[in-house]
Amino acid sequence: MDSHQHRSTVSGPQAARHPLDPLTAAEVDRARAVLDEAGRLTSTTRFACVLPVEPAKDAVATFSRGDAVEREVLAVLLDTATGESAEAIVSVTRGTVESWTVLRTTEHPYGQPAYLFEEYALAEELVKADPEWRAAMERRGIEDPDRAYCGPLAPGYFGRADEVGRRIIRSLTFQRVHEDDSPWAHPVEGLIVHIDLTQRRVIRVEDHGDVPVPSAHGNYDAAATGEARATLKPIEILQPEGPSFTVDGSQVTWENWSFRVGFNAREGLVLNTVTFRDGDEDRPVLHRASVPEMVVPYGDTSPTRFWISYFDAGEYLLGKNGNSLTLGCDCLGVIHYFDGVVADDHGNPVTIPQAICMHEEDYGILWKHTDLAGRTEVRRSRRLVISSFSTIGNYDYGFFWYLYLDGTVALEAKATGIVFAGAGHPGTTNPHAPEIAPGVFAPVHQHLFCARLDVAVDGDDNTLAEVDVIGVATGEDNPHGNAFTWQVTPIRTESEAARLADGSRSRVWEVASSHRRNAVGKPTAYHLVPEGRSTLLAQPDSSVSSRARFATKHLWATAFDPSERFPAGDYPNAHAGGAGIPAWREQNRSLDGTDIVLWHVFGPTHVPRPEDWPIMPVDYSGFAFKPYGFLDRNPALDLPVGTRGAGACAESCGASCACGHHSSSSTSASHQEKDHHDH
Repeated sequence: MDSHQHRSTVSGPQAARHPLDPLTAAEVDRARAVLDEAGRLTSTTRFACVLPVEPAKDAVATFSRGDAVEREVLAVLLDTATGESAEAIVSVTRGTVESWTVLRTTEHPYGQPAYLFEEYALAEELVKADPEWRAAMERRGIEDPDRAYCGPLAPGYFGRADEVGRRIIRSLTFQRVHEDDSPWAHPVEGLIVHIDLTQRRVIRVEDHGDVPVPSAHGNYDAAATGEARATLKPIEILQPEGPSFTVDGSQVTWENWSFRVGFNAREGLVLNTVTFRDGDEDRPVLHRASVPEMVVPYGDTSPTRFWISYFDAGEYLLGKNGNSLTLGCDCLGVIHYFDGVVADDHGNPVTIPQAICMHEEDYGILWKHTDLAGRTEVRRSRRLVISSFSTIGNYDYGFFWYLYLDGTVALEAKATGIVFAGAGHPGTTNPHAPEIAPGVFAPVHQHLFCARLDVAVDGDDNTLAEVDVIGVATGEDNPHGNAFTWQVTPIRTESEAARLADGSRSRVWEVASSHRRNAVGKPTAYHLVPEGRSTLLAQPDSSVSSRARFATKHLWATAFDPSERFPAGDYPNAHAGGAGIPAWREQNRSLDGTDIVLWHVFGPTHVPRPEDWPIMPVDYSGFAFKPYGFLDRNPALDLPVGTRGAGACAESCGASCACGHHSSSSTSASHQEKDHHDH
């Protein structure tokens, strides 16, 4: 086996060398020590979230290698004895607490910090000790209730007197037949436990009937599925000279691209200062790109699930739940990994080994033409992949950023894992939950991701417009009825920047420079190309619509403000709604020639199917950010022929392929033989 086949290297933050480097273990340790020295920690203090404070843009722009790095940390603290919480800004450079802000979680519109890992165990402990829950399990004939899994689920917001302003979690029960059994196949329908985490007590237990617990297992490991098929032949990925990218700390360069890799406990993977080299110039495209929030609303009306609408970043933390990725399974080829550092519930650093995977992969034909003389020129594409995975309960989410040789940036979200199911009587019909296995009913739901794109197309002075392709009515401007054209609608203020995609018009959104022109005299620009699937389907008067207003449009745009990071607000957990984008855009700031942030909503609406059981094949969704007049011509004209570059057939039509691959088909063999005689 070649030494560069399936090879991996790893880098993790040791000491910050740049303002945009991810937090290091030493910095997390230092932040905790500073808070302790300042008398801010007690035996019941917990760290709900620890994040890097983003440096000012001018500090990033003027930073030079070797300069001193000023670093600050945001720590969200929770006193588990009282339920009180606060934000602390800590300078790990100076060793000082710069600010301390008490969170007003008992006042409207409320809100709570993200859940602690220890609260999951506490919730299960409280449920299993509750006599009413145990009686409900006994009445259902469940012999070993202690083996059950009690899921810790965010409560939403419904204005109940015993919940508002409190740290609440709900729990649904899933039975296990044996210790290693997948619990998701055995939902105990109609049993809901409401818990006050601060008071460490069960508020109430709801028990809605005696639907049988599905008995068939939902296990999917090799032991459960039987002997693996033996028909697949190996695929080998070879890069005998190693990868084309270089890594220096958090800085990555690949072909014309340059960027910095970031990671934090809430968002997970972040791309910073993304530039594309044009001649001798590194031209800015994005200052920062991430997925700071997603909401998973359910369309089921049953008491067991009507309240479900998880905010997987704001309530559970995507980065803190990041996976450690493995070579040959999560990633193939010549891999570079980045470790991630988060804080545990006590504020101690935890390293997630190989939290981010980076590699190159072939992506088919980039450009090709056979001319009138029969000569063929063709070049293969490849892309750089930067990816991470997070597991939130039953679902697993992959975030894959792609950089292409033609200047395109794309994001693909991959949803997989286990669909969240309830139970029902086999063979019955539920208009909100199809039966996907005997007695297993999986509710309709959505996965609505919100990407935050701090755009910087040739700088921070950008404009925004909506571009539609439209037909032209037959008449003076279209005498033959065949004409169509494009229509540009400027978006000049935040109040105008609440937009829906429209596939019938091939709608895109254009971000353009207000000062730079291309070779044909037009503003240099990028297009955000949406998929345009469903936005939030809950009704406008619903609780989830108030809390996830960002999910009601495909695109929002706001003027840059460093404090505006999370589209549903800083604390969506148990929040009454209205925070984030709806509040920010009330300022109605100008978007004309200024620093613009795009918020793009995308993702699948899932009507589960039997093929999604017992584990769901990946559901793909995403968008592209594509150059449109940013460059003066195809930037991939200079790709070399052959395997050293993107790969290409070296000679004209029918000649043997320079890729070094050989066809086993008789058609290909006879074609090659004919060409040999003809030539």
